[in-house]
Amino acid sequence: MLLRINDHAPNFQAETTLGKIDFHEWIGHSWAVLFSHPKDFTPVCTSELSYIAAIQSEFEKRNTKVIGLSVDPVGDHDEWLLDIEELGGVGIRYPIIADTDLRVAMLYNMLPAYQTGPAGGRNGSINATVRSVFIIGPDKTIKLIMTYPMEIGRNFDEILRVIDAMQLAQGFQYRVSTPVNWHEGEDVVIAPTISNVTANKVFPEGWQTVKPYFRKVKQPKIDHA
Repeated sequence: MLLRINDHAPNFQAETTLGKIDFHEWIGHSWAVLFSHPKDFTPVCTSELSYIAAIQSEFEKRNTKVIGLSVDPVGDHDEWLLDIEELGGVGIRYPIIADTDLRVAMLYNMLPAYQTGPAGGRNGSINATVRSVFIIGPDKTIKLIMTYPMEIGRNFDEILRVIDAMQLAQGFQYRVSTPVNWHEGEDVVIAPTISNVTANKVFPEGWQTVKPYFRKVKQPKIDHA
């Protein structure tokens, strides 16, 4: 089944570098970022895992857990983490899933349907589409899906920005949206579904009407719950 935004995030049990987990139980009442990698001991993935370790506190401020995935076994992950920690100078505190049978990759449509079988002996190019990002809400539904090509490292600052935007919209009952290149603290726009009468009650300090359908307003406070 092809996964889409607002679908229920499939649950699974898996071995990780921090022990066995049930994915939904691990998420609990938090937001979660599931990010996958085609293979251990690859340079782009190494840079990504190191960077995430360095900014993990930023995810935690947003009540968001992070969990990685690669197709190699836990033993390989543990050895790889030594390289990552050496290069980045930061310890890895988040789990990495050992998806050796590609079960999670297939469950989340990270690989073409014909790419079946165990991961052993497979190289990164065969696992090419296992460079995905899923942001999942506390309600266990998928809020965002991104898939990057093999050669391109992901922008995790952008992922933090998107989490801010989604938590703002959800916390403010979807009365506001965020315009292009928005960052926390900048003006937002009033949702077109909100009438001016309702907007007057919600935003008593007023707003700027750029067009009748484009109303800018100061950003309300983000609730990171």
